[in-house]
Parts: sequence; C-alpha cells; structure tokens
Amino acid sequence: MAEEAASLEAPPPLHNPSLRKSSLDDETRALVVPDAAALPASPPSAVEANFARYFVADFLNPGYDQYVYRHPNGLCVVGLAPAHVVFKEEGVISTVDFNVGKSDRSEMKVTGKRKRNAQHLQENSALCKVCVNDKSFIVRCCVKGSLLEINERLIKQPDLLNTAADREGYIAVFQPKPADWLKIKDKFLSYEDYKNLRGVC
Repeated sequence: MAEEAASLEAPPPLHNPSLRKSSLDDETRALVVPDAAALPASPPSAVEANFARYFVADFLNPGYDQYVYRHPNGLCVVGLAPAHVVFKEEGVISTVDFNVGKSDRSEMKVTGKRKRNAQHLQENSALCKVCVNDKSFIVRCCVKGSLLEINERLIKQPDLLNTAADREGYIAVFQPKPADWLKIKDKFLSYEDYKNLRGVC
C-alpha cells in the first residue's frame, strides 16, 4: 500500500504535465523562433520563394533583356528584365500590343486540362510590342512551348511594366516540354550572373 501511495504522489517524469509542457515549448520555440543570425536581412519575395529566376541578355538585339521565371510545376513566366532597353527610353510606356501580325495573342483562349487552343511558339517568336512614344519594341517568347496565358492587364494598364515588371507586369505564361526546357536552360543567366553583368536587379 505504501508503495502504491508513493507512486501516486510522484508520477514518473514522462507523465508529468509540467515537464511535457516545458519540452513542447522548447521544440515549438526552436521551430517558430529560429536563430536570428541565420535570418536574411529581409524576407524573400513571392517571386524569390516560388520561382527559379533566369535571365536572357541581348535577346536577338542589344539591350533586349528578358527574364524567365520557372515554377517547380514546369510553367515559365516571361517578362522584361530590369535592364531592358525600353526602360531607358524617355517617356512613358503607352501601349502593350499583343497583335503581332499573323495572330493576336490576346484573342487566344486556352481551355481544359489538355490546354486546347494553346499556341505553340518558338524561342524567337514575337510575343507582343511595347510602345514608348513613337518607338516600338518587340518582346520575344524566349522559351519554346505552349503559350497558356498573356497578361491582359497590360492592355489597359501598360504602366505595370514600369511599376512591377517582375510581378503584376509579367508578359505571358508558357508551358515548355521538359526536354525543350533542358535544351534552352543553359542559354540563360542565373540571377547572380545577370546582376553582375548589368549591375541591376
């Protein structure tokens, strides 16, 4: 009887609620409050956190720099890189025109899981024209693949290229085949290489 009473008065450490709480707090604290010295100066942006960033310098013409952001699901977002010649022009971006001759990319409507009506384009296919004053600049696809979406907001809000070219101001979304992606990937610059080349980003 005395032994039973003693065991009730002093439960084993594993069953002690205060010890369990203390242990749980330490584990939680290690997860929620990491080492401050290991934290970056600022949190990563959505682009940095979700995409591998690649850049194409002087695509077909000097100063025609573009970016290709690749998501882990294989989709690629294409847009104008910070050092693109259009940003060096005096004046404001007045128009983004997806009518590039034989087809108007803005009239494309992709539907279903099989991506019906997607346009299959080459790396150097014209994607749109960006106009500043009386000058126009052709933006290319940079990747070979299916054009799934163009950024229709740019038609009414071309200034998104000035204010958020790498986010809301993207040009289009592509789905390259894995084999095609591997062929063109080596032509691109990494974020660090592009930053060293142009001194911007």
